[in-house]
Amino acid sequence: MTGLSEYVHILTALFVIVNPIGAIPLFITFTREQSPSERLVTAKQTAIAVAVVLVVTLFIGEPLLHFFGIGLPSFRVGGGILILLMAISMLHARQGGARNTLQEVVEAEDKENVAVVPLAIPMLAGPGAISTTIIYAHRVNTVWGYVVLLGIVLVVAFGVMAALRLADPISKRLGRTGINIATRIMGLILAAISIEFIAGGLLQLFPHLA
Repeated sequence: MTGLSEYVHILTALFVIVNPIGAIPLFITFTREQSPSERLVTAKQTAIAVAVVLVVTLFIGEPLLHFFGIGLPSFRVGGGILILLMAISMLHARQGGARNTLQEVVEAEDKENVAVVPLAIPMLAGPGAISTTIIYAHRVNTVWGYVVLLGIVLVVAFGVMAALRLADPISKRLGRTGINIATRIMGLILAAISIEFIAGGLLQLFPHLA
């Protein structure tokens, strides 16, 4: 995998599944008692946590699957189904239980620091983003490929920090309706990506389907 278009595809897929725009309303809710400077720190910590989780996943995700005896084709199908469920929730302008549950949201409102949990994990760098990173990491087999994927992860993390730092102006400009529309569009793109994962995994498991 060396084509520029493929790397752009990966960047788009990972940014869509992380979906920092969709996390803005909860970020504002969780940080409503913080000062502007404290909110900037929370945004930075969240972005760093997202980067750390995805970078670690990039390098040890596939070896971990091998350790547990899980084949990548099966993982692609399972990850694709998980991402499809998340996409369906996004099409309904909801975060979905794979990102965070109601109990986690309520518990987070009483926490002093929400940057790592639940904002970074599992809301942004959750099961869907982790699955996507592992699947795409399998498609590279050169040092240069891993360097580019590392760069993509860092760009996504920077996008998270930018979106959260600009949470108030973005929220005021788009409003809840605008954010919901953006979430639905991302959900549609994510649904197509999930089908691609599922189809690719099924073709590897059942070659005669081709």
